[in-house]
Amino acid sequence: MRSRAVTALTGALALAIVSGCASGDATRSASRTVTYWLWDANQLPAYETCAQDFEKRNPGLDVRITQMGWNDYWTKLTASFIAGTQPDVFTDHISKFAQFADLKVLAPLDELPYTNKIEDSDYQPGLASAWTGQDGHRYGAPKDWDTVALFYNKEMAREAGLSPEELNNLTWNPEDGGTFEKAIARLTVDENGRRGDEKGFDPRRVKVYGLATNDAGDSDGQTHWSSFAASTGWHYTDKKTWGTRYNYDDPRFKETIDWYFGLAKKGYLPPQKDFSETNGPEVQFGSGTAATALHGSWMIQTYYGFKGVDAATARTPVGPTGKRATMMNGLADSITRNARNKEGAAKWVAHLASADCQRTVGRSGVVFPATKDGTDTAVRAYAEDGIDVDAFTEPVAEKATFPFPITDFGADVHGLMRPAMQDIYANDAPVDTLDRTNDQINLLLSQ
Repeated sequence: MRSRAVTALTGALALAIVSGCASGDATRSASRTVTYWLWDANQLPAYETCAQDFEKRNPGLDVRITQMGWNDYWTKLTASFIAGTQPDVFTDHISKFAQFADLKVLAPLDELPYTNKIEDSDYQPGLASAWTGQDGHRYGAPKDWDTVALFYNKEMAREAGLSPEELNNLTWNPEDGGTFEKAIARLTVDENGRRGDEKGFDPRRVKVYGLATNDAGDSDGQTHWSSFAASTGWHYTDKKTWGTRYNYDDPRFKETIDWYFGLAKKGYLPPQKDFSETNGPEVQFGSGTAATALHGSWMIQTYYGFKGVDAATARTPVGPTGKRATMMNGLADSITRNARNKEGAAKWVAHLASADCQRTVGRSGVVFPATKDGTDTAVRAYAEDGIDVDAFTEPVAEKATFPFPITDFGADVHGLMRPAMQDIYANDAPVDTLDRTNDQINLLLSQ
């Protein structure tokens, strides 16, 4: 999963201290092993295959892969930097990148052999440039990408009288929710069998929600409100990357948030109390308690794998600007600054970025690899499984995507926004409270 997590500020300070005095490569013993960490168990088999191929091409070099769950992953990675036991290479997330780059625990790939040949043009547009630090150095080799779409239960849609064509051409606005809200209302059913758009509907006793909930969305709202907010013309920050000011006080954003969480008061979206780590949107969808769910392409196999549920996907709705929008995010492989086997690590990362490995990952049908060739391979793999992924790939071709916000103090921005958003969702706090939170965030960035 790619849910967001925060590294504690005290941990960040500890990292800063340790990274400044950690011993360099000269004090470490040479190793023929390259250690590699990742968190996605679904991708592990594909990367084990890539490792086998790499070892055949590089006799004497061995890749040792460690996979662990999302939450444990970041906790143990942080601890490994402090203890000096960090892996040579690890799967990096864009939400963590700014902090790691600032703490100087990453090795510049453009200064290492093998990885110094990486070009932006090797990947889908925008993926490579996102991993360039403020110092101009590249710190990550893109491995895959993702977008967001609307998963829906085909049987429930048919019963509600909604066709695939209608669901793929929904519109949205913050005033009345457009045809998107009408569809969500129609898909909502209370315990008496009344739909959300019918007289007598009881929003306090809902059996099937029209839209699954995915928490409050924190600071990025990737699989929550981000597509709606971006379709108004709103931007997270003043710059595409490495912004210096957030725009959470923008009226367009606040109107979007007011409408989005207002769906819960109408009974179309579960209340905040119904969300938990064990009852995420995919669980709500798979159990039949939600008819639709906004989620990322990394969850395709999960949604299509539920027994007794015939799933499909639709594009995010057209917003007030007349355009659709979806966040395009991506992971990358980063080399640690104090890697024990830095040359071997560079060879391994270059192999991970190669056409052969990207195609291997694509054939697994789990994610969209970062290269176009790898993506095409994945699309064919999904098609062989009977899965149409146009809702995820078309926004990329049409340039209807926007990037994950990258700024300094990312963990602190998350820490400030999370309670503010939860207060709006759970306690019906006015959206104008975001003005104060935005001021606090921008004061932090101005330091």
